[in-house]
Amino acid sequence: MLLRGETKKGIITITDYLFPPYATTNSVSASYPIHMLPIDFSIVGTAHSHPSGTLQLSPTDMNNMYGRISLLFAYPYGEGDVAAFNKQAERLLLTVTD
Repeated sequence: MLLRGETKKGIITITDYLFPPYATTNSVSASYPIHMLPIDFSIVGTAHSHPSGTLQLSPTDMNNMYGRISLLFAYPYGEGDVAAFNKQAERLLLTVTD
């Protein structure tokens, strides 16, 4: 998914999400043609899942990061199974609000 939001004083606020156009999936991965993404300066990053349960970015994740952050959801997809990372693959503090 693509994440929409804004950045103010180093704090990224995610306000919306959208599915990229022409996304494809198979049994082990999902992808989308980057040249087909909309020109949208409100996109702050992406989100995807790791059904394997690992809550670490893979080398492929790091090399294909789009935007400022990457949210990662890991199986079993509970409250503690989500992490945010910056472009340097450093884990970020994640706060969820209403």
